[in-house]
This record gives sequence, structure tokens and C-alpha cells, in this order.
Amino acid sequence: MIPLATDSCIMLLLHTIAWLACVVYSTVPAFWLMVHPFADFWRARKGNPYKLLVPIWIAMWIAVGLLTAPFRHEHLYSTRWTWLPAAVLLVAGISIYRRAGARFTWSQLGGLPEICDPQTTQHPQRLVTEGIRKRVRHPIYLGHLCEMLAWSLGSGLIVCYGLTVLAIVTGAGMIRMEDAELEKRFGDDYRSYKASVPAIFPSATPYNPVKLH
Repeated sequence: MIPLATDSCIMLLLHTIAWLACVVYSTVPAFWLMVHPFADFWRARKGNPYKLLVPIWIAMWIAVGLLTAPFRHEHLYSTRWTWLPAAVLLVAGISIYRRAGARFTWSQLGGLPEICDPQTTQHPQRLVTEGIRKRVRHPIYLGHLCEMLAWSLGSGLIVCYGLTVLAIVTGAGMIRMEDAELEKRFGDDYRSYKASVPAIFPSATPYNPVKLH
């Protein structure tokens, strides 16, 4: 038997981690909305744009944390069994991240092609439709969703569910912008891919470009 005080401390720690994780994840769409619509601006700047972008992103964490802190102990429910399905979602999210990053460098995952001059960057521009991307166009964002849902489901915190909804709404705009950028970059190849492969929820049928010609 775990002492009551220790059990309470563990649950408090888990709820705090859940809140902080959702704070960070909820700002991901806002971060990318600073990049995609203003790619030309960032390309025109000298030096590494992330020296400015990362501090701005951290400031977003602090702002969202301060705004949500008064509500971080409010629950929709409070039960321990929900951490079991939450653990499954957490593992699924990590697995998706690993599969999504298999054919990409860290710089590509970090969005350098969007904010670096294509004439000077050394990162190759190639449409990847292999691996997990045969079934879902934006697996990284699917991983984010799994993680946020996991922390929300496990903790039962109202603030986590609210931040998840915020991330979904702002993420929808982010995906539209990213799709537009990729269509501009890859043309008909990406349009054919987009028409066949869902953005977030995986398709049962893998992408086969041969059938499109």
C-alpha cells in the first residue's frame, strides 16, 4: 500500500506535468503560425531566425502558463484508472514521433526549409510520402494530439481539455497554411498526395502514387 500522503504527492506531480505539457503543446500551432505566413521575412533576416523565434515561443509558454495557472486544479473528474488508456496514448504518440522522424533530419523537422533561402540552404527539398506518411500527411501533429489527449484523459483537468481544444482549432489553420506552402513547393505531386492521404487521422489504405497516373 502506498501511503496516502505519498499517493497525493504523486497525483499532484502527474497533474502538474499534465498541465505544463499541455501548455507547451498548445503553443505549437502559434509558433508555426509565426513561421509559415512570414517565411519571406525570416529568410530576409541575417543570422539564425531561431535565435529570436525560440525565445518568443518560450514567452508563449510563460504567458499561457500564467493565464491558466489559476484553473490548474479544476477537474472534470478525478480517478486513477484513466491513466491506463492515457499511458497507451502516450506510448502511441512516442511511436508516431519515431516513425515520423525516420526520414527527416532535425533541421527539417524544425522547419528550416521554410525560413531559409532555398538557394543557400543545404537541406534537400524532397516530398516524402513513404513510411507513416503513406497513411497520414502530418504525423508529427498526430503525435502532438495523442500526447495532449493522453495528459487530458489521465488527469481529468479542465485546463488540459481546454488547451487541447485550443490546439486543435489553431492547428487546423496551421495545417492549411503548411499544405499551401507544400503545394507551392511541390506542385501537382503534393496536390495528388493531399487528395489521397488524410491530414491527421490515418487512412486504412496506404498511398500509392502509381495508381494516380
